Amino acid sequence: MDLDAVRTFVAAAEAGRFQDAAATLAVTQQAVSKRLAALEKELAVRLFTRTARGVRLTIDGQAFLPHARALLDAEERALASVRPGSRALRVDVIGRRLAPAALLRDFHRAHPDVPLDVVTLFDAKEALAAVRSGAIDASFRAVTVPARHLPDGIATARVHDEPVQLLTGPRHALATAREVTPARLAGHRIWMPGLVPGTEWADYYEEFATEFGLTIEATGPDFGTDPLLDTIADSALLATLVGAETRMVWPASQDLRRIALRDPAPVYPHSLLWRADNAHPALETLRTFLEGARPGLGGAETWTPHWAR
Repeated sequence: MDLDAVRTFVAAAEAGRFQDAAATLAVTQQAVSKRLAALEKELAVRLFTRTARGVRLTIDGQAFLPHARALLDAEERALASVRPGSRALRVDVIGRRLAPAALLRDFHRAHPDVPLDVVTLFDAKEALAAVRSGAIDASFRAVTVPARHLPDGIATARVHDEPVQLLTGPRHALATAREVTPARLAGHRIWMPGLVPGTEWADYYEEFATEFGLTIEATGPDFGTDPLLDTIADSALLATLVGAETRMVWPASQDLRRIALRDPAPVYPHSLLWRADNAHPALETLRTFLEGARPGLGGAETWTPHWAR
């Protein structure tokens, strides 16, 4: 249905005169008459009758009016859903318990007037495709290739370094340590069933293991966080690696231990990806916030994979 004709019908119904409707729409009276004639032909009914003072709705016109207004309302909602500045800023995070989600929560607290639509895509390849297509405005990801190798029009900036920690149960040999070096993990069984080959986080931990002579096991099905914590809590041999800002809650009876890694401190490099031609005003607000939110590590020696240096 021609929405310009529908808009003209509503304007004429509210004004009561074609001339006034034309002035409201900034078109000629002839254009109003043509649009309404075409609409009446499409609907196969008369919508107006002429009076000495102008026009009035027929019974069919009265029946059509609320639906015509609903059509225009639907048009406005559809436009607002994709109009920069009107729709929510769509941002992808790697996981809702992980550091990027915490950064977005902090951003929302600082800018509660900015509507956010937070999504979770699988890996960097899917996120990059969504950024390129415009399905999302930005994505928090580890970028494993140089910026010059990203597709044309894609911009990226390193926004947050998250320390990696060791997580053990109370009977593990390292459970009482306040901090350990990555090299000291050699010979201990590190279990991370969520490592999926080809993903950016698998690339990170593969290079981490190679650098420090570790063995990271990704065997067995990944049933999620809670079963992983149950297994670690009950084991004297298994430990796992987690981001320092990953939100986890476990029963006090598990007595799990987060242990800092130092000398060097491995950090997971979170970057923001976006299209350089994206005009959403809140995107610039988010980028400015992230520039001021990236914490330092107090001069501590850090380690990142070669692709993040």
